Amino acid sequence: MDVGVGLPSTIPWSRARLVPDWAQAAEQAGFFTLATLDRLVYGNLDAIPALAAAAAVTSRIGLTTAIMIGPFRGNGALLAKQLASVDRLSEGRLTVGIAVGARPDDFEATASPYETRGKAFDAQLAEMRAVWAGEPRGYAGAIGPAPVQPGGPPLLIGGGSPAAFRRMTEYGAGWILGAGGPEVFAGAADKARSVWREAGREGEPRLVAIGYVSLGDDAEEQAWRYLGDYYNFAGPYAERIIANALTTQEAVADAVAGFTAAGCDELILFPANPDLQQIALIAAATGLT
Repeated sequence: MDVGVGLPSTIPWSRARLVPDWAQAAEQAGFFTLATLDRLVYGNLDAIPALAAAAAVTSRIGLTTAIMIGPFRGNGALLAKQLASVDRLSEGRLTVGIAVGARPDDFEATASPYETRGKAFDAQLAEMRAVWAGEPRGYAGAIGPAPVQPGGPPLLIGGGSPAAFRRMTEYGAGWILGAGGPEVFAGAADKARSVWREAGREGEPRLVAIGYVSLGDDAEEQAWRYLGDYYNFAGPYAERIIANALTTQEAVADAVAGFTAAGCDELILFPANPDLQQIALIAAATGLT
């Protein structure tokens, strides 16, 4: 199983200039990918420019949105151009985890209809595919730049609804779990594989999960500070997320073993502490060093 690490761009009190330092340290430590979360009404850095900054200072490590919310970002043509630009900047290292979203405030802030977000998402995915295929859109022809990866960056569709799995088979290269442990992942992964085969797709879908980690001194305090702030809209559910944060090396090792046994292709660990030393601690706990 591959292991990725999130950028500290999701933590509001993190220094913005930490992003390139973190990206270089993660690449040197041997992580498979660097990832971003996506949220509008919050103090995080936006996912796309954060990954562009990471692309500029790295050469090997993958870049993943895990998970980008599509519908409130407007039309698929503009989003396709932005993502293709990151794919070009990174020389083909971008993977796009993308989902329909479930926080009404992000949609209200962009005057995007929440109730019809699924329909908008379908149209957005179709337009992104058309743009990346080079279909003409004006006097100058296609919307560029052309992505490095043929057909555009691979899409990992998030969500557990029948519509999400249908989108995975129509547009995706795989599926990504937004939250939950190995047991939750295992059941959903079986569903993803089954739907994939029923749709006649070749091979197997790429299956990815995310988790939260805070190690070292004040690990639990750092997890409560960040996750309690990020998920304060979620009520009692927030306490479950915080309780599942990986705050010891043993917990990280157990999570890696559990997700591996569940057939996960990649586990991405998002930091709750923006201290650069977390890179070395996470790498050691996951067995990278």
